[in-house]
Amino acid sequence: MRHKKNVTFNDIAKYTHFSKTTISRYFNNPDSLTLENQEIIAKALVDLDYKENKVARILANGKTEFIGIIIPNLFFHYYSEMLDQILATYETFGYKFLVFIGNGQEETERNYIKELLAYKIEGLIILSHTIPSRELSELGIPIVTIEREDRYVCSVNTDNYMGGYQAASLLARHRCDVIIHINYIKATVHSEIPAYGRIEGFLDCCKEHSIRHEMILKEMDDTYESTSRYLSDVLENIAGKYQGLKKGLFVSNDTHANVLVNLLVRRHGKLPDDFLLVGFDNSPISREAVIPISTVGQQVDKIASEAVSLLVEQMNERKKRRPIPLEAPIHKVIPPILFRRETTER
Repeated sequence: MRHKKNVTFNDIAKYTHFSKTTISRYFNNPDSLTLENQEIIAKALVDLDYKENKVARILANGKTEFIGIIIPNLFFHYYSEMLDQILATYETFGYKFLVFIGNGQEETERNYIKELLAYKIEGLIILSHTIPSRELSELGIPIVTIEREDRYVCSVNTDNYMGGYQAASLLARHRCDVIIHINYIKATVHSEIPAYGRIEGFLDCCKEHSIRHEMILKEMDDTYESTSRYLSDVLENIAGKYQGLKKGLFVSNDTHANVLVNLLVRRHGKLPDDFLLVGFDNSPISREAVIPISTVGQQVDKIASEAVSLLVEQMNERKKRRPIPLEAPIHKVIPPILFRRETTER
């Protein structure tokens, strides 16, 4: 059986009576052609049953249509949900993704970036916290970060201050005698990190309304075993210190909030009446937990779409004959949504 010959740019040029240069412009810079000529070439591709050779196109114009992603880990459900939403943008923007998991290792992430650049990625999305934004800005490619220090690069973040304030307000409305914020501080120890706003919003709400409160900040390993041991000790201390009081817990992420719910249910056979709990993220685990968790929801689908859109805008600008660089990084902030579930609504 004879193999069908691949249709080339030369074949398309002969069929349409355009030059090969014009055909190349159709694929690489279609806006440089009139709509009439674009329609003629598009019809020719159908008539000739043209099948695009992606490898040849990459070799010809150096554009891979690949975006790199560096994500800290998949232990926190927020990151797996964010990755899922970013990958889903392929249907909208047509870009493919190369993903590396950094695990908090600075030099490892630098090596990952070198590897991604070797694959000629056109842009980079970073959720990890290890490499300063100034260093990232010097890589020479468009970059968008999510929920990390972003002074020198574009970013899309949640309004974390509003989220922290919402969580404290919800617990206060339920007349908790003391409100306790438990925060995983690896990502929030510096005020330049967007998630630090959760701490500020919580504290401002408590101070403005004269609410008794406590902060518990601890850098925990990204494993269930170590997290469970530490949070078990935290619960024991809280139960002893605030015995007889109605306790509201605001936890900085849904993964840790779910661990706390499990620990409480195992100890008491239910969620005790003197414990109310609010998480952060609205990741799937908050809905799937044995007792659905009230949470400050990040609009993950919107954040992912905005991040890729912002990156694509920069990449498209670089493809123009006379690109205009950004005068300053663009920072988009997405408001959170409070979800009331059974850990508070009883």
